[in-house]
Amino acid sequence: MKRRLERIDESIARYLSQLETADRHGDAVPEAKVERLKGKIEKLKEEIVRLNEINAEMMKSEDKQISLSDPDARSMATSGKDTGIVGYNVQIAVDTQHHLIVAHEVTNVGSDRHQLASMAAQTRSEMGVDTLNVVTDRGYYDSQEILACEEAGIAVTLPKPLTSGAKAAGRFGKQDFIYVAAEDIYRCPAGERLTYRFTVEEHGRMLRRYWTTACQDCALKAQCTTGPERRITRWEHEDVLEKVQQRLDQDPNKMTLRRQTAEHPFGTIKAWMGATHFLMRRRYKVATEMALNVLAYNMKRVIAILGCGPLLQAIQT
Repeated sequence: MKRRLERIDESIARYLSQLETADRHGDAVPEAKVERLKGKIEKLKEEIVRLNEINAEMMKSEDKQISLSDPDARSMATSGKDTGIVGYNVQIAVDTQHHLIVAHEVTNVGSDRHQLASMAAQTRSEMGVDTLNVVTDRGYYDSQEILACEEAGIAVTLPKPLTSGAKAAGRFGKQDFIYVAAEDIYRCPAGERLTYRFTVEEHGRMLRRYWTTACQDCALKAQCTTGPERRITRWEHEDVLEKVQQRLDQDPNKMTLRRQTAEHPFGTIKAWMGATHFLMRRRYKVATEMALNVLAYNMKRVIAILGCGPLLQAIQT
């Protein structure tokens, strides 16, 4: 909105400059040109009023967004840097054996971070099982979501996003420090013991702090921290996150399996749709359109697996 208004101001200034030039030339400038310039300025001023009204409405919204083509659509991040598309976020859960879509949901939330627990629970309910193994990508990594799955008996495998500023700067990351559960300490790359100091609450999470006083004389200090000592933070449920990492370490091929499983239905459905946008507007209509696509996809998959006869017989029973 800011850039749009700035461009309009620049255009008005340019047209006003042209009017001043026309005034200096007097009768040599056709009246039609002068009127055309004045008309453009008036239209731009009307556009400023319209945009300011839209901006006021946008600022009243919870997420400070407004879509003029579909009120329910929201900005979705894409793989390109600082790029996005206004639309919907489609969640699907796919079984690894037959690539059938077990559960799906259409949301207008641009991030996947808070979708894991609800989609996993919905999938388990649809499958009618007590336990479930879920494999997903790092876009779903959220400690509270992972904990909710663990408490519900759902085992999650996904990579942790590499967001460590120390690692990016070439220093040791938290993963270079080994936690010794029996002693409740961390052992650093230099072999020193980082002991527990205190617990603090941040954003509803209880965090334990660890450090050692040996950093000042450590030969590896430059590779570790720029402060007086290196401090390590441990969430009270950090062991749940460590289990997730252990599952991934034990079977790193699971991420390849995820791509082959989850991306297959998306690619197929997009090909059927002609690689275009949803045809409907408003979230409940888009959800219906997606549900029909999922139904068609699953029916074709079952026909490919069992054949038409067994499918018709199953439908009749």
